[in-house]
Amino acid sequence: MDALRIALQIMLVLTSCFLTMLVLMHKGKGGGLSDMFGGGISSSVGSSGVAEKNLNRITITFAVVWAIVIVLLGLIQRVS
Repeated sequence: MDALRIALQIMLVLTSCFLTMLVLMHKGKGGGLSDMFGGGISSSVGSSGVAEKNLNRITITFAVVWAIVIVLLGLIQRVS
């Protein structure tokens, strides 16, 4: 049970980091946090509809994995 808990905690840290990076990569709607990190400069790069859709899909996938890992960690904590 300890190996599973450690593996889930590592997955939680990795998915949290990637999820943060993915959210910051989204094109800003104007004046938000993404513009502070250079979102205004790379607006022509992210203007493709396909790239934005793929980024949305990847972000949603990481968010779902992150939520599942949190629930599993909670269940393991409750059992032990």
